[in-house]
Amino acid sequence: MGRLRNFTIAAIAGLGVALPAAAQDMKFFRIGTGSAGGTYFPIGGIIANAISNPPGSRPCEEGGNCGVPGLVAIAQSTNASAHNVNAVQAGQMEAGLTGAATLHFAYNGTDVFEGNAKPDLRVIANLFPEDLHLVLPKGAKLDSLADLEGKRVGIAQAGSGTQIAVELILATQGITRDNIEEAELNNTQSAERLADGQLDAYFYAAGTPVAAMIQLDNTKGMELYDWSEEELTAGNEAVPYYIKSMIPAGTYPGVDYDVDTLAVSGILVTNANQDEELIYEITKALWSDTARKLMDNGHPKAKVITMDTALDGVEGIGVPLHPGAERFYKEVGMLD
Repeated sequence: MGRLRNFTIAAIAGLGVALPAAAQDMKFFRIGTGSAGGTYFPIGGIIANAISNPPGSRPCEEGGNCGVPGLVAIAQSTNASAHNVNAVQAGQMEAGLTGAATLHFAYNGTDVFEGNAKPDLRVIANLFPEDLHLVLPKGAKLDSLADLEGKRVGIAQAGSGTQIAVELILATQGITRDNIEEAELNNTQSAERLADGQLDAYFYAAGTPVAAMIQLDNTKGMELYDWSEEELTAGNEAVPYYIKSMIPAGTYPGVDYDVDTLAVSGILVTNANQDEELIYEITKALWSDTARKLMDNGHPKAKVITMDTALDGVEGIGVPLHPGAERFYKEVGMLD
């Protein structure tokens, strides 16, 4: 149990649950998220709380949590998308959050996953759009992505979905590791380096607003790069699962202009070998009224996570639904 110190046991926090001696009735369900300064980690915590119902908790009908009886879900901080699909495939975690592009590449064994397919990945739900931020120091300006040549650029942590996409997108503008000084850092580290003058720019894809960027905006200030139409089109062609999006003015108080960018869907995935009944119950709990309240009162991006959009874009990714999730969506009339 010692390694659980590194986990956020979101299901237990705030519930005031006194765990009974019958610990054998408890089932742990690990969810891979991302860095603490990003969006996956808090969203994963909300999902963990929503689907959990530890032994000894009040029943749902008596005002308790409406999660899966006996389940304790755990939001685990990781290196995000690529790490999570690897861990879910290997059975090192029961579920994980990942970007749609990474999921597509991993399942099919293409691009950076060439020869290393993850055929056991299965979808539980589409969650929310993740906007690709290109963050600059306050007052800095780029006329185009090509202006990154020769600069110190954070390209997200090694193996992350953001890094996979960023390298493919930048290549369309002639920018590669050969003509920038790249830094493989997570979101929080990148924001700190930018604030300290050690980076000229950094990329990160996450649901807005991003905690580390809020802090950067409130302290040193920042700018966000506004992509040209040509860059958006080229980026979408290079990574079809990154689609045109916009970060509205005021999302970060110091950024008082609309920012055209690309975005990728964040997806909750599991392993095909997970029990069908368990994933059915988890999917059901994810879309319960209790879960809705947790999402509406949690991270701002959780408010856009809805059952109505749970299947948006899933067919195009080419990764099957888990049979348990599929059973739920058929039951509620979302699938034939």
